[in-house]
This record gives sequence, structure tokens and C-alpha cells, in this order.
Amino acid sequence: MAGYPQYEADRLDRVNVVGASDEQLSIETQLRATANVIPGHVWYATPSGALVFVNSRSADYLGLPKDHPLRFGIDLGGEWDSHIPLLHSDDHEETRKVWSNCLRTGSAGEVAFRVRNSEGEYRWFLSRAEPLRASDGTLVCWIGVNLDIDKQKRAEVELRRSEAHLIDAQTLSHTGSAGMQAGTKRIFSSEETVRIYGYAPGTELTPDLILQRVHPDDVDLLKSVLEKAGQTGSDFDFEHRLLMPDGSIKHIHSLTHSLRDEDGNEETVGAIMDITERRVAEQRLKQQEMELRQIVDLAPQLIAVFGPHLERLYANRMSLDYFGLTLDEWRDTQPGAVGHPDDAKQCRSNWDRAMSSGSAFEIEVRCRRNDGVYRWFLMRCNPVCDDQRKVLRWYAACTDIEDRKQAEERLQRENAALREELNQASMFEEIVGSSEPLRKVLSQVSKVAPSDATVLILGQTGTGKELIARAIHKRSNRARRSFIGVNCGAIPTSLIASELFGHEKGAFTGATRRRLGRFEAANGGTIFLDEIGDLPPDIQIALLRVLQEREIERVGSDKPIPVDVRVLAATHRDLDKLVSEGKFREDLLYRLNVVPIVTPSLRERAADIPILVEYFIARFGKKMGKKFQSIEKKTQKILQDYDWPGNVRELQNVIERAVTLSDSDTFAVDEAWLKRERAEVPHASVALNGLLLAHEKEVIEAALAQSHGRISGPAGAATKLGIPDSTLETKIQRLGIDKYRFKSKLG
Repeated sequence: MAGYPQYEADRLDRVNVVGASDEQLSIETQLRATANVIPGHVWYATPSGALVFVNSRSADYLGLPKDHPLRFGIDLGGEWDSHIPLLHSDDHEETRKVWSNCLRTGSAGEVAFRVRNSEGEYRWFLSRAEPLRASDGTLVCWIGVNLDIDKQKRAEVELRRSEAHLIDAQTLSHTGSAGMQAGTKRIFSSEETVRIYGYAPGTELTPDLILQRVHPDDVDLLKSVLEKAGQTGSDFDFEHRLLMPDGSIKHIHSLTHSLRDEDGNEETVGAIMDITERRVAEQRLKQQEMELRQIVDLAPQLIAVFGPHLERLYANRMSLDYFGLTLDEWRDTQPGAVGHPDDAKQCRSNWDRAMSSGSAFEIEVRCRRNDGVYRWFLMRCNPVCDDQRKVLRWYAACTDIEDRKQAEERLQRENAALREELNQASMFEEIVGSSEPLRKVLSQVSKVAPSDATVLILGQTGTGKELIARAIHKRSNRARRSFIGVNCGAIPTSLIASELFGHEKGAFTGATRRRLGRFEAANGGTIFLDEIGDLPPDIQIALLRVLQEREIERVGSDKPIPVDVRVLAATHRDLDKLVSEGKFREDLLYRLNVVPIVTPSLRERAADIPILVEYFIARFGKKMGKKFQSIEKKTQKILQDYDWPGNVRELQNVIERAVTLSDSDTFAVDEAWLKRERAEVPHASVALNGLLLAHEKEVIEAALAQSHGRISGPAGAATKLGIPDSTLETKIQRLGIDKYRFKSKLG
């Protein structure tokens, strides 16, 4: 502001009478706008009495510059009349007396004084100051209205000058006044009084005529006051309404005084003021406040007001509906009762810091809905302070960010899945080959990929079942979402439910936090369940429910969670045989086997061996910085004639070993590498390949005997059997083998 540069920062930074937050500043702006259109002189003052705002009518009357701070609601930091020559010097003492009493008692006050206008002339005003309090009783500010009573006041002055004559002559001034002699019904009234009551000039008022104008709801009140005044001879001061012939309502302020002359005759004299304009302005302010309260109730946020020590004062309708509480019930609720227990410590810490410093803060918290569901909210808390920076109350506004948090969590799951996918490089980077069996499989992939049908991929170990699953996903409508692979045989039985479906905090020992399972991580995408034949019976039931109902339940929870996941499964085992042995559910097999795809063994696609050999030589040669000019003819024949029981995975391993050990530009493979050695444990590899499942228990027990009950390590049974430790643990539990009985053989 050009004329008052020192107040420019104040206008933006200082806490004013209405509030400090953006929302309260908006409310203050609306209140000031309302005050500026009121046809009266309106002003605001801080709880300590400092004048901070006068409306446009008052500012124009005083001749304040357009950029004066009082036009913008800025606290000048001093007494209400210390910055502008407001009052007539003769009125200072009485005005300060009344105003000091208001500040001391916190009650409304009224005083008449003269105010000089921009032209240097004084006019009389009746100033009424009302305290505005918060719902907890805290004084927020003073609101005042100055009514122009210059005409009435001048009449009163004239009346006082004639007071001695009035006592002697027992007459009354008819200017804005009225009187009645005891024992009669004759009323002496001024023309102003007649005008106020809406009668024609010269009409002689009677009690009946006056009562005809009194609002029906105020008749009994008026009669009671008049009767009491007549009985006691006391003065009275009260307000009532007039109902005019045109249906309009006037608000009247009556002041009366009882007189007794020397002969003992009683009279009642009084002044009648039309305060309709003031009352209309006050009603507008109340209406504005009510509308603002309705706006807060309808705001799409949970809004609450707390006292300086976090006393619960007010919660908007949205909050009460969300929590399913009444306002009184919410006020009686213990702190943290509607928040998530995991957020309590962080929330309390933020509140403690804010209360210590009196500063705003924001935090992401979860709030429990009336149905028990927790949703994420961004809670912003702002203090409202007085002139001494003492916090009067706290405003908290909570914005629902559940969708954003879900999106963030989903992105985190997908990122984790992507990292896992990148870390677990597949045996192929692309499908290599052109043989008829491979083309047949790829044709099936092209047909089934666009649908959401469940696919069961069958084939020997090392034939690229996961690669086929990834090809289906990449050609599906879910290609942009996550692909989650799970090796069911590599997860311990005790953990597989948690791994697939997730768990709640405290669901079991060690569950220190909630964990999302693979199905939730794959939501919207594809999940690949490898070695599906190794699933234990209880997980088979849960998987059947997922396929039927499209929903899961976390371990430790009975609340179903809907999932949109395409299921691809794979196994090298004979599921029909497992069904006949009671080890696999027939109904689950039907659900999985919607579209079966059988991956051919490398023996069945021998025509692809030369192409695969060249591909792997180039791949590993580039990785190791080696370049080969040719392939040894003997090596070509060896690789073509070998039956490759380990399929493409075995071919890949052989090529990688040869590239690593080669020191020539001619690629060659040692024929001895392709001579299969007998396993230390008879029939172990056969058992692990699923060809002699009836001897599986015997084979595992033999391996445990040789390893003296040890599972892991170079000399452990898992190493001897050529399977992961976790897979062996799963098989031991499923077959009911007591691994501890073999430890007694330690020498």
C-alpha cells in the first residue's frame, strides 16, 4: 500500500481477527464484503480492543485513504482510537469507561458519542459492541455497529435543556419521544414516534393504536414490561418488533423513565428508536455465519476444530457421517480412537511439536470409517492465535487420499515385481527356433493370449514353460501391467499362504507388519504359478476360490479382497495321476486346465538345435568378450545326436561352459560333458523328474541317511538330490518323513 508500506507485510503475514488459514481468510473476506454493503457503520476489534477494520461507509465518513490498513482488516496494534481522531474530546471519558467495562467483563456494551467526518463536522452515533465467541466460549473478536442518531441526540440535548421546564409544566418534547400520565390512556408522542408506528402525521396515539402495530409474538412481552414499570416505577430498556400494514417488520428500541411531580403524579417518558437497519445487518451477519457453517458441513473434507489443548470442539457433518457419531459422541471419543494404531506414534509426535511451537503441520494418517474400514487421509492442522501468538484453537482438515495411496502402493508392487523379474533372468531372452512343434505352440499362444482364459502349461523341466507364460502375457491386454512369477515348489509350506495371499500384522509370529501377497501384486496383470503340482491341499482350496470367486483373504483376516488377475499355471508332473492318488484336487485341475499348452522337449524339436547353438554362442560370447569364427564339425554332430534329457536348459548350460573355457576362435564342446553320470543316490534324479514318484520317499530317506539328516550345505541331502533346500523341506513335510531320526547316525 503506497500510503502505509509498513502494513503491507502485516496484511499478508499477521494473524488477524478472523483467522490465519486460507479458509479463514476467505471467510474474513466474505464477512468484510458483507460489512461493506451494510448501510451502517460497522467495525471489528481484536479481543484486546484493538480496532482492525471499518467498513466502507465508516471509512468514507472518516475520510480514510483508500489504502488505509483499517479498510483491509489489519491490526494496527494499538487502542481503537489511537491512530485516527475519532471522537469529540468531550466524549472520550464516557466512551473509554463503557469500552473498558466491555473488555473487562467480556459483555456487550453501548455508548453514544460524536464522531468527526472528513469535512470536520461532528455527528452523534450510538455504538453497540457485541462479543463474538467460538463454540468453546473463547472470545474471537468484537463486532460493532454505529448508528447515526444525530437527529435523536440533538433532540435529546434540547430535551435536557428544557428538563426544568418539563418538570414544572409536566410536558414532554414530541421529538422522538413519548409519554403517558399514570391513570390515563392519553399518550404524548412526537411526530417521529407517529411516523415510526406508521400512522398519518397528527395522529394521536393511544395504547390500542400502539398495540395494533406491535408484532403478535411481542405483545405479551410489551404488556409485561409496561405493567412492571407501572408497578415499580422503574426504568426499562427493551426491544420489540412492529408488524406494519404492508407486512414489513420494524425493530424498535424503547427507553423509558418514570417521573413524579411535586404533587405526586406519575408519568412515564421515553425515547423510541427505529433500529431496523442495525438488526437487519446483524441478521445478515448471522445468516452469513450460518451459510458458512453449511459450506463447512458440505465441504468434501473431514474438518474438526480443537481447543488450545486439543479439546474437541466441533466436527463438520462430513466427519460425523464418516465416523458414524453424533457431535457429543465425537467430543467424548478418546484421542486416537478413530485412527489406525500404526499411525498413533507419528501423529502424537507431530501434535506435540506443533503445540510446542504453535506451528502448522500436515501428515498422512488412516482413519476408521463407521464400517470399520480404514482410509488414508492427508491431515493439515493450522493454529488460530491471538495478538500475543497464543493458540486459541486448532483447525484440522483431512482430505481423502485413499485412491492415491492405492495407486502408489500398486506402483510399488509393480516396481518390486519388475525388479524381481529383472533380477531373475529367464533362460531365454526370446523364443528361438522354427521347428513345426514350436510353431504349433506359438500358434496356440497367439490364439489364447488376447483372452483372459486360464492356461495350464505342461512339459518337461527345461522346456521353457515360463517363457511361454511370459509370451502369453506380453501379447495380452494386460501387457502393460505386472507379470508375477511364483515357484510353488520352492516356498516352504508354512509360508506359501502368506506368499500368495499376504498377511495382516500379527497374523503369526514374526508378522510385524501387513504384507501384500503375490496375487495383490499382480492385480490387473498376470500371475504365473510354476510347479503347481507341489501346492499343499489347503492352498489348493484357496486357489480354487480365487479362480471361482476372484477374491482372496489375507492370512489373519476374514475379509475378502477382490482381485483381477489372469492365472497361468505350469507343471512337469502328471496331474491326472496326482488326482488319482488324492494329492491334487480334481475340481482345481478342471479350473486350471481351461486351455492346455504342451511345450515340446528339445528331442521333439531337434531341428531347432543348430539355431539354438548359434544363438547361445553369440549371447555368451558377447557377454564374455569372445568371438567365434566357426563351430567344430564333431561338436555339431555331438550336439545334434545327444538326446538332451535336460532339454534347452541343459543345452544352454553346456554352451555357456564351453564359451567360458574356450581359448580358440573355433567353438568346441567336450564330448565327456554329455555323458550322464549316475547319481550318488540310486534313482534320485528319476524321482525328482517325476518318473518314479512311488519311490520318492525312499529316495529322500536314502539321501537323508547319507547326509546324516543334514538338509542344506554341500554335503546336504538337497545338494545330493539336486533340488533347492526349501523344496526338499516341503517334500519331507508332505511325505511325513522324520528327518531328525537320521541325526542319530552321526559318528
